[in-house]
Amino acid sequence: MPATATQETVEKTIVDAIAKLGPDADQVTRDATFEQLDVDSLDLVEVAQIVEEEFGVVLKGEDMEKLQTVGDAIDLVVSRAS
Repeated sequence: MPATATQETVEKTIVDAIAKLGPDADQVTRDATFEQLDVDSLDLVEVAQIVEEEFGVVLKGEDMEKLQTVGDAIDLVVSRAS
């Protein structure tokens, strides 16, 4: 059963997932761009897999291409989950 995708749970999951890829957790803010964090498309695929496992939300490649910031990713997952 997927976890409830509230703004807070999604944000924590995504921030934690990105922090595991290299950037310090305190750098991973809603306004941080993936470019600033040195997160590439392969890293985003990994984040998408974590989101799918955690919340049952499937993010496709074209969804991921449109994301610029951590906040974009959080908002997309929350909107898809509700």
